[in-house]
Amino acid sequence: MSREQAYLQILDAASKIQWNVAMILEAKAVEAEKVRNWIVNHVHAHSFESHEKQLSDPLDVHEQLVEVIEGLTKLQNGLCSNLKTVLPPEEEESGGDDGGFGGLFSGSFDLEDSDK
Repeated sequence: MSREQAYLQILDAASKIQWNVAMILEAKAVEAEKVRNWIVNHVHAHSFESHEKQLSDPLDVHEQLVEVIEGLTKLQNGLCSNLKTVLPPEEEESGGDDGGFGGLFSGSFDLEDSDK
């Protein structure tokens, strides 16, 4: 197998992983919407024994969501490091400092309200 074929297989595998991550995130979003709707309709202040319990339960849910986001961030960082092997080293690039994006990121970005 040539080096180019190996790189193509790496890119293909990375794209499949990204697609699967997107499907997982879509399913999580649907699930979160269902949970939100249930909470809005069924959970009220009188559902909790104390104010402390009312605050601690949602914080537990938020902690779980943060863990999911941290896990996805680690996954994406791992994919990024794997995809860096496909990119040519800096000295071989002919595109300059913009990473081969044809000057897309090299110019200034004007928001049209710099005089305010």
